[in-house]
Amino acid sequence: MEKVFQETGNSVIKKRNIVVVYLLIFITFGIYAIVWEVKTKGEINSLGGNIPTAWLLIVPIANIYWAWRYCEDFGKYVKKDNNGVMWFVLYVLIGVIMPAIVQAELNKFADKNNNTGVNIQ
Repeated sequence: MEKVFQETGNSVIKKRNIVVVYLLIFITFGIYAIVWEVKTKGEINSLGGNIPTAWLLIVPIANIYWAWRYCEDFGKYVKKDNNGVMWFVLYVLIGVIMPAIVQAELNKFADKNNNTGVNIQ
């Protein structure tokens, strides 16, 4: 079950269960990881990020640029530490933990910025 949080303006952050995210990634043999990245890309962009189109994920070499932009904007707009290099290194070296880190921070952001949620079924 996801909870949708509406921040002032037009950004929407979905609170997702991290265990369910990993379970879906495992069940779909990694395909849900791409779906999840596209969804969270949209959420980060709604906070002010400028991550390019997700089509770059399937283009060799361009997917490295996409990952860099994703990590940079995650650090700038969600984590607010402006440490995109560190997040990119983590993404490349131990990418299996990045969904947990990113989703945990998005969940905190959603909880912190708006306590009124609507259940989605």
